[in-house]
Amino acid sequence: MMTAYRVTVFGKQNCDKCKALNRRLDKELKRDGMAEFEKEYVDLDTEQGLVRFCEAECINPQRIPAMLVARRDEQSGRYEPIPAPSAETEGPDPSRLGPVLGLQTDYSERGRGILKPETIRGVLNEARETS
Repeated sequence: MMTAYRVTVFGKQNCDKCKALNRRLDKELKRDGMAEFEKEYVDLDTEQGLVRFCEAECINPQRIPAMLVARRDEQSGRYEPIPAPSAETEGPDPSRLGPVLGLQTDYSERGRGILKPETIRGVLNEARETS
């Protein structure tokens, strides 16, 4: 069954932060009301994974792991990235992907390399609100 939304996680093998993002996202997607989302994992240690990463055109390679949220187009059946909201209420957030809805790991003092569950949940909720 095709879902309304797909969350693509970009990560690497043997990456603890990648494993943590996958666990946190899996936990969020198991919550009630999240059946409209599916997860896809892209392994950047593979040639195909690198191609997918390049096609995304919005992720900083120094901020892996990252996740990108896409919505299924009813006519084509393809998943298309969701444009990010145009106005940031709290100023620019380095964990945001910018032009599209998603997250990348912020390794600065502010982000400390952690994508928190509430941040992940917020992005998933934003995806629904942009419909």
